[in-house]
Amino acid sequence: MNIDSYITVREEASDEVVIMKSRFIGYAAPCETEEDALAFLRRIKEKHRDARHHCYAYVIGLNAGVMRYSDDGEPGGTAGLPMMDVLKNAGAVNCCVVVVRYFGGVLLGTGGLVRAYTLGCKIALEAAGLVRMELSDVLRCRISYPLWNSVQYAVQKLPVQLGDTVYAEDVAFVLIVRKKDSEATVLQLRNLSDGKMTCEPVSEEYKAWDL
Repeated sequence: MNIDSYITVREEASDEVVIMKSRFIGYAAPCETEEDALAFLRRIKEKHRDARHHCYAYVIGLNAGVMRYSDDGEPGGTAGLPMMDVLKNAGAVNCCVVVVRYFGGVLLGTGGLVRAYTLGCKIALEAAGLVRMELSDVLRCRISYPLWNSVQYAVQKLPVQLGDTVYAEDVAFVLIVRKKDSEATVLQLRNLSDGKMTCEPVSEEYKAWDL
């Protein structure tokens, strides 16, 4: 795989807004496959079986290989497509957004519906949190107790994530570093510890980083 990073949502989450008595509930979730997206959609539909509309949009694949959306009974082009536009503008992939509408008895018109579903999608993404998934090295590191405090302080200032830490005969911890920063960061920490910190590669995988 030659893609170093992509944008998606951090976690499944939801938010809602009421517009002219209609209730719009936006849900977003990370989805690695189209099957994941369809399963998420089914779950939201089951949860809101009494709602009139369950409009959705999802993009699967790091090259936007699968793109699907639906107005689910709303006038054509007023729901699914505006939601897809939000995903495209955010550059978000491997995620699905569903906006559930409980009709409030007041017609919004085509323009009103476009704005409402656009907003429903945006608040769903905001609730779920957009992150950049970057190709990262996962390292298992060890260091003696006398040197741990200085390394721990340095880690807080570096572009890394500190994983599980185990205090035994020495301090063993998981360090997550962007692939592009890995060599320089590990060298900096080793220099700080006079070469006494050891690091072994565990895996290379996509990890979430704040935008």
